[in-house]
Amino acid sequence: MKEKWAEAINVIKLTLLFAYPVHASLIDCAQCPVFSIGQLQPRYKPIYTTHSPVYNFTDVTEHLQAEGKMKSFKKSHGIETDEEDNIQKRENNSEASQNMIPLLLDSWKPYRRPRAIVKELLLNLRERLGSVCGIQWYCFATLGILTALLSFLLDLSVAKLLRAHQWLYVKLEGHILLQFLCWTLYPACLGAFASTFSHNICPFSTGSGMPEVRTMLVGIEVPHYLSVTNMFTKFLGLTCTLASGSTVFLGKVGPFVHLSTMVGAYLDKLSSLIQGKKKEEAGTEMLVVSAAVGVASCFGAPVSGVLFSVEVMSSHFALRHYCPCFFSAACGALTFHLLYVWSGDGETLQALFKTNFPTALPFFPLEILLFALLGLLCGALCCCYLFCHRWILKFTKTNRVFLKMLTTEKGLYSGLVVFFLASLTFPFSAGQYMASKYTSKQLLTSLLDSRQWSSQSHNASVQLELESLEWSSSGTPIFLSLAFFLLMKMWMLVLACTLPLPAGYFMPVFIYGAAIGRLLGEGVAYMSSGGRILGQQWTSVNPGGYALAGAAAFSGAVTHTLSPALLAAELTGQFSHALPVLLSTLVANALARSRDRPSFYDALSINKKLPHLPSLKKAFPQIPSTPLGQVLRKKSVQLQKAAGTAEVQSAVNSSSEAQIPVVDSHESQVFLGFVLRSELLLFLHRCQTQHMEGRLDEVCSIHPNLILVSPRNTVEEVRIFNTQ
Repeated sequence: MKEKWAEAINVIKLTLLFAYPVHASLIDCAQCPVFSIGQLQPRYKPIYTTHSPVYNFTDVTEHLQAEGKMKSFKKSHGIETDEEDNIQKRENNSEASQNMIPLLLDSWKPYRRPRAIVKELLLNLRERLGSVCGIQWYCFATLGILTALLSFLLDLSVAKLLRAHQWLYVKLEGHILLQFLCWTLYPACLGAFASTFSHNICPFSTGSGMPEVRTMLVGIEVPHYLSVTNMFTKFLGLTCTLASGSTVFLGKVGPFVHLSTMVGAYLDKLSSLIQGKKKEEAGTEMLVVSAAVGVASCFGAPVSGVLFSVEVMSSHFALRHYCPCFFSAACGALTFHLLYVWSGDGETLQALFKTNFPTALPFFPLEILLFALLGLLCGALCCCYLFCHRWILKFTKTNRVFLKMLTTEKGLYSGLVVFFLASLTFPFSAGQYMASKYTSKQLLTSLLDSRQWSSQSHNASVQLELESLEWSSSGTPIFLSLAFFLLMKMWMLVLACTLPLPAGYFMPVFIYGAAIGRLLGEGVAYMSSGGRILGQQWTSVNPGGYALAGAAAFSGAVTHTLSPALLAAELTGQFSHALPVLLSTLVANALARSRDRPSFYDALSINKKLPHLPSLKKAFPQIPSTPLGQVLRKKSVQLQKAAGTAEVQSAVNSSSEAQIPVVDSHESQVFLGFVLRSELLLFLHRCQTQHMEGRLDEVCSIHPNLILVSPRNTVEEVRIFNTQ
């Protein structure tokens, strides 16, 4: 009925248009599929009258007949449709229904033919690419490339802002007050803007983001943490945080892992859309890969990035994730290095931090004991740092002043804290003893220097060169500068962790550990200078090796991981110190993990009350020797292996579960496996129809368990059986 009314209206519109010389715009032809003013104007010659252009009825009729759209017009005049037109229409309809291409069905869209060709080419390209490997592997490669591009753009933007700050500070030379205002207000404004912008646009973008990613990898959905708004806010806020320089002393690893996870989540959706699959539950494979790519793209270290993701991000890491993680991390690290080469910062693919350690004799055998001592020192300082960090987090949650400012005045709080930290690092005050003019990258590069600063400070020929290091520019000894740096940066870093802005905390502790190792290395070098104390064979001690080991040991102890040992080697390319670096990291981890102390990221999860999976052995030390019967409750419905028809009927009536457990007997309670409910129903139906009695193990197939356990087995025994 609707089609007939539409055809009648179209005929009336055509009649009015051709019968009366009125303007075409007065007739509403927008809904008419047969006639369109926009189509007639460029194709037909108008017959001009005194009123407006009118179109030749004969030309229009010929055109409509040529296009096969005169069916409704002929029906209104009693003209019957030919059989050939009906057959052609059926063929067109069937062809359109088979193709199901929206571009061909929507006749009103422009460039229908080119659009259909492009879509067909894309479909063919998808089939060709899918025949080589799965579409998801292309998403893994794209994830690595996009994350590396984001990392490069972030570093480039931060370098420009830091260079502008340094240029302005140098231009104001001679005006101490103006230099002080430039040194303090610039990072304070950036910190206040980062905090205010993040809080107003997306409050979830503040902080590291790694505790939330860990929660999502466990399988718990955290809303709003993977949105586009959060990604944009996190990127801009992190840029402002890093542009504040070494005064704030914060990094980018944590937020960048969060950014990589956001990119991976959207690529996962794109992969599902291309494959035509609807995922009811978001898969965690892309999130696991994204966490590894985030670390790899920050430093260009693919192997340690994957291992760091395994240790920190995933409570349970599946072996099937290894290949995608290493593949995507390799793509990200390669792109990261290539971008630096193409930008002119490097000549070839090389380590991010250049070092010149001696390769002939990197360290003496007896120095292994000193590296172990360095691990103990880093572990002790790590315990102090983690204690202060947990205390400041608890203090900000209980103190009324801090709680009010962190709730309503985040921008003001960030600005005041950054201004206070920048005042302490002003080069004409305490900053002259902390090499405050250096950026974080320059600080780490200087600490990894293989030269002996303490022994060369007595040589006048290199005094000018040492003054350019900024560590002894004030004339103070190297030991005093390094000790003052460690003392001040400890509580300054703890205070900076309370700032409500996007920031990472791994790189600062990595640099802090390098300063610890440098201090010990300089002490050993001073005692060995001239062979006065340690002997003539110790004259070529490398303090940079101690700095490398200290960086890996302290950062590994703070995060309770061993991957920083490999990260230190990949960052510097110094695999000659792999053994002492690993030894220091192991000793520092052993001391930091004692008494079941939580790691840095565990403390953040506990403070934010995020669900995570802590170690059961740490929470309940007596649980390994506890029998399973006291931990797991007994199933109300269970079948024994030799169950008969009556027992099976009772179990089916009293339970609606799809799987019913099977035990050896009700006395032993040895768990054998489970049987499907559908098989039990078939078993009962067969017994009723054939009037027979049967046993469960003779008729139904029992799906066996991997291990046979009983309530008397302990939790530790089950864990050992499960890992074998």
